[in-house]
Amino acid sequence: MSLDNLPNLREDLFSVPKRTDFTNVATSTHAPRFLLLYGSLRPRSFSRLLTQEAARLLEAMGGEVEIFDPSGLPLPDDAPDTHPKVQELRKLAEWSEGMVWSSPERHGAMTGIMKAQIDWIPLSIGAVRPTQGKTLAVMEVSGGSQSFNALNQMRVLGRWMRMITIPNQSSVAKAFMEFDENDRMKPSAYYDRVVDVIEELYKFTLLTRDIAPYLVDRYSERKESAEELSKRVNQRSI
Repeated sequence: MSLDNLPNLREDLFSVPKRTDFTNVATSTHAPRFLLLYGSLRPRSFSRLLTQEAARLLEAMGGEVEIFDPSGLPLPDDAPDTHPKVQELRKLAEWSEGMVWSSPERHGAMTGIMKAQIDWIPLSIGAVRPTQGKTLAVMEVSGGSQSFNALNQMRVLGRWMRMITIPNQSSVAKAFMEFDENDRMKPSAYYDRVVDVIEELYKFTLLTRDIAPYLVDRYSERKESAEELSKRVNQRSI
């Protein structure tokens, strides 16, 4: 392989992906870990009820699940990151290997409650990136006809946070009609789609959780790290 026609490339940092890169990876034996977030504080929150349905499905598949309660979480920048609810959310984000975000659509967008939770999860904490390489499924509930605005916004955020956002998604229209008096989701095509989404999330998590560090390894970051190391070495030699 010749790199003569790529003069701007650092040959020592350039990596050609090979199928064999995936063959010697240690396989995790613990249950997949999922963090579920929802975007409403109403007493009968349909995004919370949808989240609980997702949790039951994940547990039935063998997953370990934590649902974060956003009640009491301060607005971003309105409290220090030492706030107990912020610390709880960040620890769960680090612990998880996959996430489910479920938001109502309000004024054609995800809710502020949903966005605040995402905004409190930083792109990096020291050398740790709490969301990078983790799987994500997005779901929304609407009071009226089916819409995808909140889903599209959450997909953008998931990509921005370098998450593996699965192709499938769930949008439940007229959510007030889709849950019974016991707060369980009624049989419907909407429910079947939720099962599809969670099944796909579980598969993607099993497939990627052990190779996530390799999948998100980037040439630009290897180059940046090498340049920073070079600067430190040169400073010591002065």
